[in-house]
Amino acid sequence: MSGLPVTAIATPRRGAAGRTGLWRVERPVIDHSRCIKCLLCWLYCPEGAVVRHEDNSVEIDYDYCKGCGICANECPVRAITVVAERE
Repeated sequence: MSGLPVTAIATPRRGAAGRTGLWRVERPVIDHSRCIKCLLCWLYCPEGAVVRHEDNSVEIDYDYCKGCGICANECPVRAITVVAERE
């Protein structure tokens, strides 16, 4: 065993009720100029709403993001802030 933690990564799927981010009151916003592409936001998002690209850049899929703020809490360089949905 390599000693690395075993994790499960969820992939957002359209459920019976459709998109799940419609009731969100706050949303995370990524400052890409500060992002170091560590992927912690992608790893810790419980909804799988952080989308990882081939170059390890990330974006938020707001159709599935519920605004919990875990991604912002895990970001070591504070490149993600949580703002009111109406901003």
